[in-house]
Amino acid sequence: MPTMTLEDLRTRYGERYKWLVLLTCMIGNVAAILSSTIVNVAIPDLSHYFTLGQERAQWVSTSFMLAMTLSMLTTPWLLQRFGLRRTYTGAVSLLLLGGVVGGFSVNYPMLLSMRVLEGVAAGVMQPIPAIVILRAFASEEQGKAMGIFGFGVVLTPAIGPSVGGFLVELFGWRSIFFVVVPPCLLVFYMIRRFLPLYNQILENAKPLDWKGLLLIGISIISLLNGLVELRADMRQALLLLLLGVGSFIAFIVYQLRTRNEPLVNMALFGYRQFAMGALVAFIYGMGLFGSTYLLPVYLQIALHYAPSQAGLVLLPAGIVLALTIPLAGRLADRYPPNVLVAIGLVFLTASFVLMANGSPATSYLMLMAWAVIGRIGLGFVLPALSLGAMRGLDIKLIAQGVSAINFARQLGGAIGVSLVGIVLEWRIAVHEARQALGTDNHRNAFNETFFLVAVLCAIAVVAAWYMRAKPSPVE
Repeated sequence: MPTMTLEDLRTRYGERYKWLVLLTCMIGNVAAILSSTIVNVAIPDLSHYFTLGQERAQWVSTSFMLAMTLSMLTTPWLLQRFGLRRTYTGAVSLLLLGGVVGGFSVNYPMLLSMRVLEGVAAGVMQPIPAIVILRAFASEEQGKAMGIFGFGVVLTPAIGPSVGGFLVELFGWRSIFFVVVPPCLLVFYMIRRFLPLYNQILENAKPLDWKGLLLIGISIISLLNGLVELRADMRQALLLLLLGVGSFIAFIVYQLRTRNEPLVNMALFGYRQFAMGALVAFIYGMGLFGSTYLLPVYLQIALHYAPSQAGLVLLPAGIVLALTIPLAGRLADRYPPNVLVAIGLVFLTASFVLMANGSPATSYLMLMAWAVIGRIGLGFVLPALSLGAMRGLDIKLIAQGVSAINFARQLGGAIGVSLVGIVLEWRIAVHEARQALGTDNHRNAFNETFFLVAVLCAIAVVAAWYMRAKPSPVE
């Protein structure tokens, strides 16, 4: 079928065309999210195969999230420069390449580089469906379109570990990388059929802030590597941490002074409710993604469940989350968003406190119930956080605000995964030194790490309480 113009496609498919475009973009995003979450259940097998400690094993997840966090900032520029079809095709190609080559990895650096490639692809794809919805759908249809897209995005992280657990158990860790192949091939077919060769959906997109992107990239990579080196080489760790802090300060100064469009408009943080919302997004991103990495590893190493059982624990929680979000969205129209966010974070904190008290006597169904409690809390946080953070903002800052909140959450997630891996390795070493006491080294170390995640969420509750709207900036 020859490539058709946008007008030809609209004439051919009529009113349903915009839904076909959204479905095309949604399937690629689901594949990217699947590649992000499915790997966590394979961490114990990967650690054994490549002889990795937890502080190195966590980079399998951290590298993906770091690459995704940075690359998502480039999407508007890519759409303006290359159009929807070419940008999306390139991202799906990178995801497919990362999955196939990652599945055939012969060493740890090769595996890590493919995870970075997958993360870059996921970051570029992540904002595209929301942009398509805002550009192609009438205002009265945008909520419905967002709901359909959001349901798939929320359900995928629950299905991913479940599918991954069975694949690891039956076919080994390599099989989880090949999961992206069928959806990617389907997306290629849909791109050829439904997307015009060139469709510049962002005519007035900002130019890419290369200097800002470089500075924040250096900062994040240096900080994460500095944390990892703390237990191995203190001198190198301090140098990396200093480089990370220095480049982060340079990033803030550059964003304040640049005459071009900055990556992050610092005027946003003059609004208390936004500043507190960004802090909440960062902290709860740390807790959420850190725990999503930690739970499957905990179930297999500390409680000795099979990979398939470890993956299934999150399935009921994911279904409950998908059902909770619409309810919480309606409540956000009736009650103060900061109150709903605080309530949700209390549920998350309770879930992690319960996990921190787990033992071999804890039943499988009880673990599922604890995960459900956490996902109920997450369901309250997700719709109310953006709403509460954006209220009171100047309308010209809304787009930048949405981007900054997403960036804060993903950055927190990357740091959270790294932090739990480092703390877990440290606590395992401490307990092994006390082995003569007869303690369960791994279980105690995991419990203490879950308690750390609970403390992080409790801190976010305090920040959420101050996320009250103020109509004007703080002078």
